[in-house]
Amino acid sequence: MDMGEMQQVTAAVLLIGDEVLSGRTQDKNLQQIAQFLAPLGVNVVECRVVPDIETEIVDAVNTLRQKVDYLFTTGGIGPTHDDITADSIARAFGVGIDVRADALEIIEHWYEKTGTPLTETRKRMARIPDGASLIENPVTGAPGFQTGNVFTLAGVPKIARGMLEDIAHRIEGGAVTQSRSVKGEGLREGDIAVQLGELQIDYPDVSIGSYPYFLELQDGKLRRGTQLVVRSTDDGKLDEVITKITALVSELGHEPELA
Repeated sequence: MDMGEMQQVTAAVLLIGDEVLSGRTQDKNLQQIAQFLAPLGVNVVECRVVPDIETEIVDAVNTLRQKVDYLFTTGGIGPTHDDITADSIARAFGVGIDVRADALEIIEHWYEKTGTPLTETRKRMARIPDGASLIENPVTGAPGFQTGNVFTLAGVPKIARGMLEDIAHRIEGGAVTQSRSVKGEGLREGDIAVQLGELQIDYPDVSIGSYPYFLELQDGKLRRGTQLVVRSTDDGKLDEVITKITALVSELGHEPELA
């Protein structure tokens, strides 16, 4: 099958936590999840942020998991009172939840290694929705879990990234999206907007993005330009569009820089 005809596989990311919405925590999970999935042929098409409110989490999970092939949630699976993601996932799927022996054994082993007391509060991290499969956590031990097409990860980016390593083999990807760009130094978006719109009509299955940039130089002057980014699962169409954009940039009197 031609790469351009392969199934498009999609994912969404649900960021859970009051601290993200308040701005106290700067999210890095969306970026690293998207970067991890791209080579697997999975495109992140939506991201939402919800507070630590069960009804909000349940509604978002049930909406997103039906729209995409895979949903990734981050945050809310720690030992404190506001870590309610596991309960919310169980409610979204209509299943029970309790401390599970295999999860508890993993946590007991990790806490024993570090000489840390395993309190009842910390045992909450072994509460897993019925029927879910565990996701290994090589950083701190406490596992994430997969329920249907929903992967529930920790909110701490380093831990979430470690958990992703136990997910790749569970993913059935599609065509890998390739990306190339043409930079036009001094090019303004408005100068090429009409031509890009016409090109997008000719190539509806190719994503064409326009991103202006502004750099302040040491002498106070402003260096500006526009970077045109083309993304496609079809290498042939990608080359065609890049060639046409390169020609357009040249015709407008700017030296195209390809990347």
